[in-house]
Amino acid sequence: MKEFVYRVARPALAHFPGHHRSRRGDSGHEFRAHVPLHDAPDVRRLDLHASLRDPLGQWLVRVANERKAVPVYAVADLSASMAFQGERRKLDVLADFTEALAWSAWRTGDAFGFVGCDEAVRRDWLLPLVRSQGAGSAFARRLRAFAPAGRNADGLKEAHRLLRRERSLVFLLSDFHLPLPTLDAVLGSLAHHELVPVLLWDRAEFAQPGDEPNAAGSPGGIGLADRIGRLASLVDAETGQRRLLWLRPALRERWRRQLEARRGTLDALFRRHRLRPLYLLNGFDADAVTAHFHR
Repeated sequence: MKEFVYRVARPALAHFPGHHRSRRGDSGHEFRAHVPLHDAPDVRRLDLHASLRDPLGQWLVRVANERKAVPVYAVADLSASMAFQGERRKLDVLADFTEALAWSAWRTGDAFGFVGCDEAVRRDWLLPLVRSQGAGSAFARRLRAFAPAGRNADGLKEAHRLLRRERSLVFLLSDFHLPLPTLDAVLGSLAHHELVPVLLWDRAEFAQPGDEPNAAGSPGGIGLADRIGRLASLVDAETGQRRLLWLRPALRERWRRQLEARRGTLDALFRRHRLRPLYLLNGFDADAVTAHFHR
């Protein structure tokens, strides 16, 4: 089982003991403040030096922050575009990530939950917060056998309603081929939580149709099709609609520029929401996820 190490930037607010820094409790190991004895009646933490210096003559005790757990969620796009297969099928990469996340949460002492969405929130793809060693493996097996058919991922806009109100660590898993207004609404709805957008991309999906060796028979030569264009049959990943398109050189160049601009547009949107995205190309990499939280 692959495991990665995550951490939260802000102190945890939960009440369950765990691994993460918090500002709750009074008997931990991270000093927070001195308080009067009657507010924290534990003479074992009495600080005589601080009490003698107190101008009000109070008996003061030391209180220290305790380590707490945080809820961890995977909010996943299960629309039809996630069935794309290049070097690996995107749903298989999603399954690998989900399995590793659930295992890592269990090892850290956190509860794990899952919310799957396509056109709406999928009730058959909901997992309430659990502390179970095998929860991720069961969900991963279902994901690997799943054939998505949703025409869009609008259900992500309602996913926040299925999360706990307390601040949680939320991984938003998608290929992010969403209309920008939809994506903006999704990020805004999850702003209360500590959000990590995880982009599941495959290099094959950004290759232009017809990027095989040209009519001259050599990848380095210039064939007739490169000069006048070629006919390509394209399929919309979400709707399944097929369309014939004549790929003129000008159209191929415009396509290339738009693909290059897409990442810049997404990065600008993430910066506006003060988020650091995690790009996973051609498969799940546990070390890359760990590095994302420690740089």
